[in-house]
Amino acid sequence: MCGICGQLNFATGEPVESAAIRRMTQAIAHRGPDDEGYFIHDTIGLGFRRLSIIDLVGGHQPMFDEEQTVCVIFNGEIYNYKELRHELHQSGYKFRTASDTEVVVNGYKEWGTDVFSHLNGMFGLAIWDIERKRLVVARDAMGIKLIYYRISRDGLIFGSEVRALVAADQFEPAVDPVALNLFLRFRYTPSPLTIFRGIRKLAPGSMLIVERGQCREERWYNYTPVPFSDKKNEREATDELLELYRAAIKRHLLSDVPVGILLSGGLDSGLLLALMNEQGGPWPAYTIGYGESFRDDELADAAETARLLGANHITVQLDRREFEEALPRIVRALEEPVASSSIVPMYFISQRARQDVKVALIGQGPDELFGGYNRHLGVCYGNWWRSLPRALRASLGVALNRLPRNETLKRGIYSLGEGDRLRRYQHVFSIAPEEQIDNLFRDDALPEKQSSELVDYWRTLLPQMEHLDELGGFQLIEVRSSLPDELLMYADKLSMAHSLEARVPYLDRTVVEYVQRLDASYKIRNGNRKWLHRRVCEKFLPPQILQRKKRGFAVNVVDEWFNSSMGGELSNLLLDSDALMFDLLKPEPIRALLENHRSGRQDNHKLLFSLVMFEQWLRGARSNRYRPPAELTMA
Repeated sequence: MCGICGQLNFATGEPVESAAIRRMTQAIAHRGPDDEGYFIHDTIGLGFRRLSIIDLVGGHQPMFDEEQTVCVIFNGEIYNYKELRHELHQSGYKFRTASDTEVVVNGYKEWGTDVFSHLNGMFGLAIWDIERKRLVVARDAMGIKLIYYRISRDGLIFGSEVRALVAADQFEPAVDPVALNLFLRFRYTPSPLTIFRGIRKLAPGSMLIVERGQCREERWYNYTPVPFSDKKNEREATDELLELYRAAIKRHLLSDVPVGILLSGGLDSGLLLALMNEQGGPWPAYTIGYGESFRDDELADAAETARLLGANHITVQLDRREFEEALPRIVRALEEPVASSSIVPMYFISQRARQDVKVALIGQGPDELFGGYNRHLGVCYGNWWRSLPRALRASLGVALNRLPRNETLKRGIYSLGEGDRLRRYQHVFSIAPEEQIDNLFRDDALPEKQSSELVDYWRTLLPQMEHLDELGGFQLIEVRSSLPDELLMYADKLSMAHSLEARVPYLDRTVVEYVQRLDASYKIRNGNRKWLHRRVCEKFLPPQILQRKKRGFAVNVVDEWFNSSMGGELSNLLLDSDALMFDLLKPEPIRALLENHRSGRQDNHKLLFSLVMFEQWLRGARSNRYRPPAELTMA
């Protein structure tokens, strides 16, 4: 796990400034405190920071092939690198290191950009083809690692984090109002946009190719799931999924440094720990707690899981004061605002885990793959709602809209009535109606027809959804959008802020591609979510774990702190007439949101939290533009 950055002046042909590449690389030093490396020649400059995980001695980058014709900088892990190494060796390629990076070098020589389809892993990387003067920058299929880029007046600049791009030209990027609109609707900014005007992030499974004075973006990952021809019985499907899980976790445990697990009290991390035990142990397991009044919540559940499965349980205690004090520096570490209460526990648990280990496995993925959220129930049974007579749906909708503080249910009813598939999915993801978000903006702040941009981008995924049912299509969008651009984004930023590598074995390509071929009955059955995943869990976990309610690092506690804080310091951010957000947004509708929330007429805490995060982000961005997270922690 590392950090990469680079610049190619393909537009002007001017030499790259060495000082600029070094500034970019230094800005992401927290991602790789163990080593650094550079390749700067004429119009190309590449920078690298290394967190040593595999081949601690021989993995220095930039890495070249034996003939010095291909140069690679690589952030991530390739879990099938040993198999690929053997295959390439059989084809005559020589290897000088035991690093997975060298597989990318020789793989590109053998397969060109098709090398990415051979890689099972997480990566953000750049390949400089010296003979062809061709640059390829790519992001992995699931979007676990990030690549930001900007087309400047000289050419292309890119990096693992935004701060590397800003350090290159030392410019002050402005807020993109279209991206802000989407952030307020979804609580994250979907690829290929970022909150910054002029800065984009590669979508999962995409690459940039720069050659002959032109830069183009292409999708290299075009997997189209086709349902299994024969309906699998319960035992067959359970056994097949279990074997895929086992193989994925074995691959994800490859490391030359200590490995641990971030343990919640739920099914997913419990199963993950049980399967890790088949490969060794005991493993250090890290859980966040929230003080004595919450000891019987997440912390007690995780402690019982750790005891039952023989893990070395390490806890972190977090209180409301720490939550409020830490929020600004967490937002700065994220670079882009993400309005998820999970960011707080993720930051602190990563900080503690890094004291003992360099690698931590996390149980992210089964909720998205198997329908673990309430929204999946709505999508799965949405056809039933749309089959009702329009008049009946209208009357039920009116009755529901009269209920106080049921915004999630109201949005669900509105969303599932939409006829267009992609617009329906977009409404399901939204935390507030499109018109309500648009009304927050000052006049002329938003361009015309801006709201359709995301749906238009999603339409390029329609061919991959051709054979999928309603739930499968929604989940494909989810795996391509909300999962990488929200959950995986903050997992990467907040773990790497502490130089910790976070791995997600449930998102192994073999697992994801298998599950995408299953119809909705394997995911939601008789109203029960994550049906097939639970069948696997039953083989390893006792009833007391299987019957627990979903909590996820007890973020309900953080939600409660936020709600109670809306009467104090956090609400003051929304009432401050000098708040930076009011350059783009109108104060009156925001104050109305706060008043309706306080009065109990509406539950607006998600949108209010998003607005607070945006204001925190603006203030941090103004004062800490060039500083890496390691320095922010001490600010």
